[in-house]
Amino acid sequence: MSWQNNNGGKDRGPWGNGPGGGGGQQPPDIDELIRKGQDKFRSVFGGGNGKGGSKSMISLIVLALIFGYLYAGFYKIQPDEAGVVLRFGKYIETKGTGLHFHFPPIDKVYKPKVTAVNKIDVGFGGSTKERQMLTGDENIVDVKYSILWRIKDPARFLFNLDKREQSIKSISESAMREVVAKTAIQQIMTSERLGIEIEVRGIMQDVLNHYEAGIEITQIKMDTVSPPAQVSEAFNDVQRAEADRDKTINEAKKYQNKIVPTARGQAERMYQEAEAYKAKAITKAQGESARFLSVYEQYKLAKDVTRQRLYLETMESILGNTDKVILEGDGNGVLPYLPLPEIKKQK
Repeated sequence: MSWQNNNGGKDRGPWGNGPGGGGGQQPPDIDELIRKGQDKFRSVFGGGNGKGGSKSMISLIVLALIFGYLYAGFYKIQPDEAGVVLRFGKYIETKGTGLHFHFPPIDKVYKPKVTAVNKIDVGFGGSTKERQMLTGDENIVDVKYSILWRIKDPARFLFNLDKREQSIKSISESAMREVVAKTAIQQIMTSERLGIEIEVRGIMQDVLNHYEAGIEITQIKMDTVSPPAQVSEAFNDVQRAEADRDKTINEAKKYQNKIVPTARGQAERMYQEAEAYKAKAITKAQGESARFLSVYEQYKLAKDVTRQRLYLETMESILGNTDKVILEGDGNGVLPYLPLPEIKKQK
């Protein structure tokens, strides 16, 4: 190498010394370099020499592990969450909002969203089996609806029910078919939709409570209810015919509501008139009877006088309302004439 030439051909090493020793610069000692590095490392971490430095290093490591464990043990529960704590796989407690501590790895914390309202749609896919149902009047109807639910009990929700969304969907289908099967198709499509939603929600909640699923059904919302596409035209014809029938019935009822009160009023008026005539006739008959009895009593006391009076009163009643002409003499020739009708008219 070049260092041999530069040193005049002598057998000298790269630090100026040959293999046989001699003066000049000595090569560095590797062990000494390592020892100095260790001393500097100990001095940085406050250690002394030997045994004291090793103890300080171990203390620092232990403190770092403790700090890391404590840091890992704290956890935070957000306002929309609940902390479900397990210890050795067994449920311990449920924590609310805030900062809490647990003991990993023997403790494990789940944080389900308890305020979120989840939605499951049923009947919106391509499967007709999911949405077609048999009604109470033996018709087929397509029902599309949505299920709104939330977590009520986080611990039961996590551990008591497997495949939760699928289970909720299956329970809803069973409840909806049960209610639709006892309801007429016209009611399902018009007036009974709200009642069906409430009844289905109640059935589902009872089943989920029995399973202790920790789930609350907040609402069942029916989207569309319609007959199958294959028979929709015929169904619409039936609906139009039923609408015409209902219109005719309503018009007849309207006429009935108009004419019946009038007829009842007329009947009541005729009845009142008959009652008045009856009372009048009875009163008159009673008066005539009392008058006859009175006259009869007088007749028994004075027959001739009473008979004469009756004759005069009868003739008065007969002649009082007729036109009369009075002639004097035997009726031959020109007779004096008294025009009583004309006199009466003048009066």
